[in-house]
Amino acid sequence: MFYILSLLMGILITIMIAINGGLTTYYGVYSATMIIHLVGLILISAVVLYKKERFFPGRFTWYVYLGGAIGVMTTIANNLSFGRISVSAILALGLLGQTVTGMVIDQRGLLGMPRHPFTKDKIWGLLLIIAGIGSMIYEFEVLAVVVSFIAGFCIIMSRTLNAKLSDLTSVRVSTFYNYFIGLIVSVLVFLLLGRGEVIFGEITFSPTWYIYFGGVLGVVVVLMSNIVVVKISAFYLTLLIFVGQVFSGVLVDAIISQAISTRNVIGGVLVAVGLSINLILDTRKKVLSR
Repeated sequence: MFYILSLLMGILITIMIAINGGLTTYYGVYSATMIIHLVGLILISAVVLYKKERFFPGRFTWYVYLGGAIGVMTTIANNLSFGRISVSAILALGLLGQTVTGMVIDQRGLLGMPRHPFTKDKIWGLLLIIAGIGSMIYEFEVLAVVVSFIAGFCIIMSRTLNAKLSDLTSVRVSTFYNYFIGLIVSVLVFLLLGRGEVIFGEITFSPTWYIYFGGVLGVVVVLMSNIVVVKISAFYLTLLIFVGQVFSGVLVDAIISQAISTRNVIGGVLVAVGLSINLILDTRKKVLSR
């Protein structure tokens, strides 16, 4: 079930990136980031109230609250990249950043997460995964490439911290903190960097109503992430999400550019095959160890 949820998360993230890209085109990067977090906060607050949970159940180690702040960086990075490189390239570069970060966390058990050491027999699967990522990256606008890679690192860190807070509170309260802290940070960033954007002069609403629903999808993804992230390794979670992302990303790019990228399809297949090889090896080890 957790593997299926991970794949579904990937599909939702791709749709969310495309929707948020439309919001960015209309309002600007920093205004869009603020709106996304505002919509998300309203929705998750309603859910917490409905479940009659406490919004502020106690004080915990300060860094577990930083998931939402780091998530703002992810949203800004994706919004900056959208339109400069393809959705599939954004996802591939983000995967590269996530893969490196996830392997380090798994290897060392950082941030209190379970250890999942990387073994030598998984090298062939890893090489296929890297080849798949590389085949999808063929647009090199420096800013977009760099921030997309950084977004991958931010995704893992935000996801891990939100999961730790979820253990201390609940899935819903952790998601509330993600958007509560995220909105505060996004407003500060907007006030510092967003003065030239349209919303500062006049508040207008787009007739394309669905561009405001990126925050709703974001809440769903964070809720699902808080459930799944402690159940499977950061490395596998990242790759399963990517498999869902890449094929839905190919579809989104096809809708936007009216063409299907063969390189993206090949890249997605290579990543899926590499992931399958390593998952099979892990399954065999568990069977033999019983």
